[in-house]
Amino acid sequence: MPYLTRPGTARCPAGTGGPGLGIPGYAHPLLAPAEWAELTRPGTPLHWAVLDIDNGPGSRPDPHCLEVAGRLRNARARALHGAEPLDTVRAAGGRLLGRLDLAHGVRLFAELLADARSFLDWYRVDGFYLDRCPSDRGELPGVRRLTGTLRALLGTDGGHLVLGHDTHPYPGYAETGDQLVTFRGAWSDYRWSQVAEWTAAYPPERFAHLVHGVPRTHLEEAMRIARWQGAATIFFTDRGGAPGPGNGRGQTDPFATLPKYWDEIVSRIGPGLLE
Repeated sequence: MPYLTRPGTARCPAGTGGPGLGIPGYAHPLLAPAEWAELTRPGTPLHWAVLDIDNGPGSRPDPHCLEVAGRLRNARARALHGAEPLDTVRAAGGRLLGRLDLAHGVRLFAELLADARSFLDWYRVDGFYLDRCPSDRGELPGVRRLTGTLRALLGTDGGHLVLGHDTHPYPGYAETGDQLVTFRGAWSDYRWSQVAEWTAAYPPERFAHLVHGVPRTHLEEAMRIARWQGAATIFFTDRGGAPGPGNGRGQTDPFATLPKYWDEIVSRIGPGLLE
C-alpha cells in the first residue's frame, strides 16, 4: 500500500481549481463524440485534455478536431471572463494540449517544433503534452531546451506543459514542466505503487496519475492513493488493454473512451476535494 507523504487532505493551492481530470487522449471526435462533448458539460472538473490526430497534429487541419478545439476554447473563455460560474468550467483548467511524442528522446528537435507550430497554428492549443518524455538525468538538458522553446512559442503566459514520464523521473524535471505524469499504467500496479520522496517538496498540482483497469468497487481506493501520493490531476478508467504502437489511440487504448463510472468520478471530485 502506498504511504502518506503529506498530512491531511490533498487540496491544490488557490488558482488551480482543486483536483480535476487530465484526459490523456480520447479517440478521434468521429469515433468518440460523447467523450469530447462531456469535456464541456457544466460541472466537469477538467484540468486538461490532449489532442492527437495522427501521432501529432497530422498533415493538415482536421475539421472535426477544429470543432472540438473551438468548443473547449470557448468554454474556458466563458469561465475566465466570468460569463459562467467558476465551478461550471474550472477557470484554471479546461486547457487543450497538443501531443508531442518525444519517443524517449529519439525524435529530432526540429520535428517536434514543426509539430508544435502546427498545433498552435491550426488548433490554438493552450500547451503541450510531452508524451514518452525521457526521465533520466542525462536527457534533462535536451528536454529543458525543448520546453524553453515551447514556452517562447506559446507566448506571454508560457502555456501549460505536461511531461509524460509515466514514472518518477530524475527530480530536476520538476523544474522543467508545469506537471509531471508520475504514474501511467494498470490498477494492478498502481494499488501497490510507492511515491518518490522528493515529490513531497512540491504541491499536488504538479503531478498527474493516469490509471486503467480500475474496477468500480476500487474507485474510492484509487482516489485515496492519488490523495496520499499528492497527485491533483487524475484519470481513472475501468477499461482494460494497453496503448498500441504509434499514437495508441485505437480500440485497444483504455484511455480512448469514457469509463463506465464517468459520472461518479465527476461527482466525487467536483467539489474540489479527493475524499
